[in-house]
Amino acid sequence: MLLVDRSGPVATVTLNRPEAMNALSRGLRQALRDALVELAADDSVRVIVLTGAGRAFCAGLDLKELGQEEGALGSAVGGDPAANPVAAMDACPKPIIGAINGAAITGGFELALACDVLIGSTNARFADTHARVGIMPGWGLSQKLSRAIGISRAKELSLTGNFLDAVTASDWGLINRVVAADDLLAVCQKLALDMASVPEAASQTYKSLIDEGFGLSFKDAMAVEARVSQAHNPGVKAESVAQARLEVTARGRDQTAG
Repeated sequence: MLLVDRSGPVATVTLNRPEAMNALSRGLRQALRDALVELAADDSVRVIVLTGAGRAFCAGLDLKELGQEEGALGSAVGGDPAANPVAAMDACPKPIIGAINGAAITGGFELALACDVLIGSTNARFADTHARVGIMPGWGLSQKLSRAIGISRAKELSLTGNFLDAVTASDWGLINRVVAADDLLAVCQKLALDMASVPEAASQTYKSLIDEGFGLSFKDAMAVEARVSQAHNPGVKAESVAQARLEVTARGRDQTAG
């Protein structure tokens, strides 16, 4: 139900229950959480790409399974953190790119929002149906979505349960861009390789710096940057910066030519 493909520094993780629109059964939640913890600790992996098999990214929690056990819904969302894939994503020091191949609904929307970068195919769609089905989110959607697209647009989506298409999601800043469905994985894996080419310590420190400051006031976030900068930069040698700058300049010329 979960596929993990390692190719050089990039691991592609695929939710593989296409017959159930990749709904998050207990087994899939645990498998995804365990895979993310393993990949976070794997020194050979620098970047993770998360996607879904078939026509959906993820339809959310497996309600058919949850309906068979009293109290299972509350346990699935707010229970054991060791079985919480979003907590594992939030704790992962490595960039996670969401390759949104289709519908990302409710809990699946929360998985998408836990990624660091989102690229959508033309088939990507997003919906928050928590209120419509009478439950409350527990993996961060109520707070992350408003910070991503603005509070009014977040309320529009969450208080209607309406679907958001890929182009509008891009226009609203929810996803970075929209690409053809057949190109989605290749585009995301190329982006992952670009990220993997950045020095690992700098990449992970910078990701942590952005995440830590994002939830703070501007003044407090600037203080966090000053603290991290003052701790990190004195250990960087001038000659390594000079060499890296030459490589950056050459890379810029190549990208401009391309």
